[in-house]
Amino acid sequence: MKILKPLLLMLFGLGLVQVNAQDPNFHIYLCFGQSNMEGAGKIEAQDTITDDRLKLLSALDCPELGREMGKWYDAKPPLCRCRTGLSPADYFGKTMIENLPKNIKVGLVHVAVAGSKIEIFDKQDYKAYLDSSAAEKPWMIRMADAYGGNPYQRLLDMARIAAKDGVIKGILLHQGESNTGDKLWPQKVKKVYDDLLADLGMRPNSIPILAGELVHADQGGKCASMNEIIATLPTVIPRAYVIPSKGLEAVPDKLHFNTQGVRQFGKRYAMRMLYTMGIDIDPFPTNTMAAETNAPGLSYPRVDKEGRAYFKVDAPTVKQLQLDLGKKYDFTLDDAGIWTVKTEVLQPGFHYYYLLSDGYRFSDPASESFFGIGKMMSGIEIPAPDEAFYQPRNIPHGEVRENYIYSKVMGGYERFYVYTPPGYDNNKKQKYPVFYLQHGMGEDERGWVEQGKLSIIMDNLLQDKKVVPMVIVVSDGGTGNMFKTLPGEDVNAARSQYGAKFTPFLLDEIIPYVEANYKVKKDKWNRAMAGLSWGGFQTFQTALPNLDKFAYIGGFSGAGMFNPQTDMKTVYGGAFADAGKFNKEVKVFFLGIGEHEGQRTKGLSDAFTAAGIKNVYYQSPNTAHEWLTWRRSLEQFTQMLFK
Repeated sequence: MKILKPLLLMLFGLGLVQVNAQDPNFHIYLCFGQSNMEGAGKIEAQDTITDDRLKLLSALDCPELGREMGKWYDAKPPLCRCRTGLSPADYFGKTMIENLPKNIKVGLVHVAVAGSKIEIFDKQDYKAYLDSSAAEKPWMIRMADAYGGNPYQRLLDMARIAAKDGVIKGILLHQGESNTGDKLWPQKVKKVYDDLLADLGMRPNSIPILAGELVHADQGGKCASMNEIIATLPTVIPRAYVIPSKGLEAVPDKLHFNTQGVRQFGKRYAMRMLYTMGIDIDPFPTNTMAAETNAPGLSYPRVDKEGRAYFKVDAPTVKQLQLDLGKKYDFTLDDAGIWTVKTEVLQPGFHYYYLLSDGYRFSDPASESFFGIGKMMSGIEIPAPDEAFYQPRNIPHGEVRENYIYSKVMGGYERFYVYTPPGYDNNKKQKYPVFYLQHGMGEDERGWVEQGKLSIIMDNLLQDKKVVPMVIVVSDGGTGNMFKTLPGEDVNAARSQYGAKFTPFLLDEIIPYVEANYKVKKDKWNRAMAGLSWGGFQTFQTALPNLDKFAYIGGFSGAGMFNPQTDMKTVYGGAFADAGKFNKEVKVFFLGIGEHEGQRTKGLSDAFTAAGIKNVYYQSPNTAHEWLTWRRSLEQFTQMLFK
């Protein structure tokens, strides 16, 4: 038999031995390393329970366990050699089959040598290592001899056998104690990884390799400093993941994990492997739901009933990660090496946010992106007590229509959106009043459609018969970039030009296009205009000097030409000079603001009232300069229009 074994291995390597057909539902994992991977935990009764879905391909003959090299058995510790202990691979396998579909089996190929450096798995230099550094450790030589004197080749030979029956899905590594301080360790691991894939005929970087940390500093780990080097492995191998050891208990030598630590470590390996497969076995935080702003099908970010948000980000190469959502929050790594964070209770409504790594800002790939603050941003929706008015219902819905025109004013093609109410196309003769609605600084025509939920709000109001059916036009105000001055530029002169092309763009191009292409009424009594923030400023700049064109005017947190010294009779071409005339020309003059935005708008409303200018003041409860303020203002304002 001893003579036939090398021949058998050679024939397998050449592909000359006929075996069973490959089963795509038999997932194979290669496990290698030194003593912790070999199995240093004490085996207890609970560890010996087997499952026919979890298999071990014996890497050597072990008569006392009834195992022959190259044959499959139900996986039961010891996995490595005849007298080794409990390995992280044991509970990796158990956790995998607990969480994978029942038609999937898991197979383990396990080769490890206690006390060895990573060099023992170098296909070229293993012998030099055994003949030199390992020569003074005869016990290590005996372990290597159990694998034919070449642990790498044995792992490869067994992997080839396993690959005839199943599909190799990943590699588990725990090694590094004997390489502590070796900054070349990641490159050495990469060579082993690359050689294995090449020798198995697999594409480079085609499967993940999971590398566990050594006993952590929080346990007084003797080699804990090596974890800093292990942490760099994902920068060398694109599909490498580091499994945290923080909190895992160690035995007194501070090199090895105790039995419970080994079990937990194996589960962490599995949690990470499953996560790479799209399976998150970490329970959701209590009483949370996926945020409605998530990218399709994703469970994070999540929001709880009190308004806290929970984030989870898979970023193996990142050393530090922060969430910027009004304030900065530090992420921490969970048991699977995934970055997680929980916020404090957030204000209801829509919030922009981004992630920070080493000072670099980027959007969260788990969130939908929205244009705001002059850039594409992640966004999260925190449920509000009164959110029903902007939540979709099973009712007739209008349409948001995309339009492009060439603008001589803007010097290029411009996009704008038109909301048409339900049934717009049914009656060819019916004409509708039209409402021109503007976004704020750092946003564009998408703001009201996406962040503002314009169509949902209007559909609900129409269904409840609270508003007159109307067409709404949202266009780009030319203020997508945040306002700032150039060196030496006068701030007042720059501000006067910021978005200044919008008024002629609207009056000379948008309105004529809408009236030529949509069924809208063309007199001022059926035309309204409003905007949020800087869009409110543009509304005042456009509508107040043109009271022959607009009968309904609104500002939602809107800026204006007003300060304590302002003579109201002179601003906006004297629009407020004659209160009686203004009140006849403007049917609704609306001023909306958030409760936490200060008293400026309330003071302005009071000043108008004192001057005889009729106006409607609305304060959004418990909100600031944000989309919930503007959604509420829209809901209030539209109920006053065209009646």
